[in-house]
Amino acid sequence: MKAGIKMREVSRRFMLRGLGGALLAAPFLGSLAHRSKAKAAGIEVPKRLIVMYTHGGHITNRFFPKKAHGELTAADLEGTTLKHLAPFVGQLLIPRGIRANNEWTSKLLRGQGNDPHAQAAGSYFTCQPLTPNSNEPFSLETMTKFTPRPMGPSLDHVMSKQISAGGTPLLMNVSGGRDSAQSAISYSASETLFPGQTSASQVFSQLTNIFDGPLSSPTYQAARDRNILDLVKDDLATLERQNMSKHDRLKLAAWKELVDSTGKAISSAACNAEVAASLGLTAETIAEASKSSGVGRDRLTTQITSDMDTADLYSNLAVLAALCNANPVIFLKYPFAYVYTGLGITQDLESLNHRLGNANLTGTCVADALDNLLKIDDYHTRKFAYLVRRLSEVTEGDGTLLDNTAAVWFSQFSDGLAHNLNNLPIIQAGSAGGYFKTGCAINVEDGSPSLSNGNSEAFCSEAGPFTVDGIGQLSGTDPNVARAPINKYFCNLMNALGVKAGPDGFPIPGGSAVVTHFGRYDRSEDFVGGSVNPPMIHDPGEFAQLRA
Repeated sequence: MKAGIKMREVSRRFMLRGLGGALLAAPFLGSLAHRSKAKAAGIEVPKRLIVMYTHGGHITNRFFPKKAHGELTAADLEGTTLKHLAPFVGQLLIPRGIRANNEWTSKLLRGQGNDPHAQAAGSYFTCQPLTPNSNEPFSLETMTKFTPRPMGPSLDHVMSKQISAGGTPLLMNVSGGRDSAQSAISYSASETLFPGQTSASQVFSQLTNIFDGPLSSPTYQAARDRNILDLVKDDLATLERQNMSKHDRLKLAAWKELVDSTGKAISSAACNAEVAASLGLTAETIAEASKSSGVGRDRLTTQITSDMDTADLYSNLAVLAALCNANPVIFLKYPFAYVYTGLGITQDLESLNHRLGNANLTGTCVADALDNLLKIDDYHTRKFAYLVRRLSEVTEGDGTLLDNTAAVWFSQFSDGLAHNLNNLPIIQAGSAGGYFKTGCAINVEDGSPSLSNGNSEAFCSEAGPFTVDGIGQLSGTDPNVARAPINKYFCNLMNALGVKAGPDGFPIPGGSAVVTHFGRYDRSEDFVGGSVNPPMIHDPGEFAQLRA
């Protein structure tokens, strides 16, 4: 921080950068004025959402633990793809029985007829149909197959408009590539694709700029134990002199009471170059990661240090962004149709999911398709375990950064051959400050401890020629089970981080109610025909079973 900057300027910069502007905006956003008081006096620790999103699907019968509902132990994960998460089993939440929206079927039973990948990705975090619509599932018409876009914003932007500085999330494409409408998951508005960051050096530069700001200044250090109201008292006095309605004045008074009760202003987690270096984030490692970029190269698995490949480097950037409070909404997006040459694989992920070595719907199995898919499943699990471990190593408040975060691994499909969206693999670590239960699997559909793990090895599990029919979806899960709407889980995540809704339950800046609605539809069947059906959320609210 430059000499001569007044405390008043420091406090304003801190509020906008360190706490995302939420505090100064609170009386008018209505997001803090109606929030319950902190459970205990002292530091109010911020909450974060860190999402890891992978394309394709999984060999589901190897992926899930047998126990679909109840307390989990490390033994439950052994022998499954999730075995690498065994050290963190007490901090895991595995919500089972959830279905994402807009599932492609050959006879338009449960979604639009555009493209199975565009539909799943575009509707995943938006819960909106795509436009332009297609009712021809096998059409190759460019506008409807390769370039359709959802009719509303995605979860990351809906949340960020209320809780992130600048109103935008931190989206990092870990392969360094950009997404098309066929694979993009982030939309800032209707039909408006959000490209995110493709350069680790740009993200690192933005974060290191914080090191030179109020978070590391002597004035900031002196202010660590001061109350927020002390830090902004001059601005607050000016605000109180303004002509405002009785309603706004009451909201301001409620906000002052809330802030005064929560105590200290600033989290105790460090945010400096030394901490960045402990995460392996230095100018040298960032430069090394940049060298690994290039067309046709496997950037994800390129080793940067003995403990970190390029994918891990992006995870460490997410950890640094979280502990510096640079953004509470962070997405790590893995690539579509990617070739993991670092794993000894020569075919792209999408072709392997089809079991054919290409993206056709019928043909003869590639001999090592299942083995290679299991390698990729294992790799993705190790990447999520790495992220969880790093979050657990950072002390924050009375716990860890992981305790104050919901780190969630979302997968595009359940099984990559069936392209089915029910029985969706979702793995969460961290309770977001105690909002969620942890150490358990919860079958949100009916609470049953048993639930199908799918049939991913129905094809190609033995040597010899097999004819695969990708249309029949026999490798997936019975479409009549495991179909609780993903919209409800998104409501959980929004409420956990303090997003507020209007009187209708939909999230909106300036709202004061609990979020109970999200998206346009919550049944995949309603997506048939695009937006021809009236907007309808059949099952509003969050999953109460997931709450601590």
